[in-house]
Amino acid sequence: MEVFLQFVKAFLLGGALCAVGQIIIDKTRLTPARILTGYVVAGVILGATGVYEPLARWGGAGATVPLTGFGYILARGVADMPRKDMLGILSGGLSAAAAGITAAVFFGALFAFFFRSRQKG
Repeated sequence: MEVFLQFVKAFLLGGALCAVGQIIIDKTRLTPARILTGYVVAGVILGATGVYEPLARWGGAGATVPLTGFGYILARGVADMPRKDMLGILSGGLSAAAAGITAAVFFGALFAFFFRSRQKG
């Protein structure tokens, strides 16, 4: 029963984040790229201020998988890295998000190998 409750929480939080994004797409003239960038920046800001941590604990993958979660992981990586120099600050975020970045590059290359891109319309 506990696992089912975790799934429900992840679905509710992830669905709410996606619903907000869809409402922004429908009600504004912002491009999807700007909205996605705004989600990452919002995740960084909420992660740096400590607001996103309780959401991530409560919602699990529903909070960490969307783009706000990517921003949160970047902010957490920078905060966890010892502040010795500028290179350490930059590498902290990349080290924390390395698995997600690697997966995106790998699967992007894999799908590009098997499928051809076409012009729309």
